[in-house]
Amino acid sequence: MAIKRLRKHPAALEITAFLNLIVVLVPFLLSTAVFTRMAVLDLSLPAQSSGVEKLDDKNPLQLEVVIRPDALEIGDRIGGLIDRVPNKPNGPDVQRLAEILKLVKEKFPNNAEASVLAEPATPYEMLVRVMDAMRSTTTVDGARIVRVDLFPQISVGDAPISAVVARGKGS
Repeated sequence: MAIKRLRKHPAALEITAFLNLIVVLVPFLLSTAVFTRMAVLDLSLPAQSSGVEKLDDKNPLQLEVVIRPDALEIGDRIGGLIDRVPNKPNGPDVQRLAEILKLVKEKFPNNAEASVLAEPATPYEMLVRVMDAMRSTTTVDGARIVRVDLFPQISVGDAPISAVVARGKGS
């Protein structure tokens, strides 16, 4: 008796739909990854102890910029207020802030840390403008414009209650 064997044909693998998906998905993922990377700011929170600390030889300056509704207050956590920059009609005077921070940087060239203390109602755009002015500025060196780092390591925190607000609540 003759044995009939079933002939099995190899199955054809249909991957056209999968390739179409990959062709669309890969560029989409690559484009969103680039935009996500550009929108990230590295920040650190201020230290828990914000009280009076001892001065040390390594870091005698603890720079703070407090964003108030009417002005920017530049100060040292230990030494007190350095300068107060009133706001312009369109927002904070970041050019004047950069000039003052440039003078501070000349006195303390090894210091790269600063804190931005903002009140709860501070707009996000104002906070970013102040942080950008604190990170770096440009200067003219002969015939070329040079970017100068000021205080690139920025911590963000809540502003202390101003004396004017505290007196208003106490009355």
